[in-house]
Amino acid sequence: MADRRVSASVVVAAPPAEVFALLANPHRHHEFDGSGTVQAAVSGPDRLVLGSTFGMQMKIKLGYRVTNEVVEFEQDRLIAWCHPAKARWRYELEPVGTGTRITETFDYARSPVRWGIALMKMPQQNAKSIRDTLRKLQEIFGTA
Repeated sequence: MADRRVSASVVVAAPPAEVFALLANPHRHHEFDGSGTVQAAVSGPDRLVLGSTFGMQMKIKLGYRVTNEVVEFEQDRLIAWCHPAKARWRYELEPVGTGTRITETFDYARSPVRWGIALMKMPQQNAKSIRDTLRKLQEIFGTA
């Protein structure tokens, strides 16, 4: 079985709690989105926890809305959400000295439409988006 995950990591010059605060606020996701598809949060809490749902205004050529659910959560260490196609966006945080290693992963192994995701070359597109997102997080928090 092919690996159905795409991930990359960077180290930033901020503690995990500071990075996590940004990741756990859906109203700020557009600030670090490297894909250019996240337009704004249209619904949801200011602070995500396990089981939270939040709606995002998205745009890939045409605008649309998607609802996500937080499916993995460990304070200041891990947050992941999935959309209706069951693909997950996961952020893992690891303390490194005074900074944080951020690993972002697009995981579509559980998606019932994983063949379509692969056919549309979304893993390759998302690999670039992940690199761009991590670059934006380095701009926000500085490099370690």
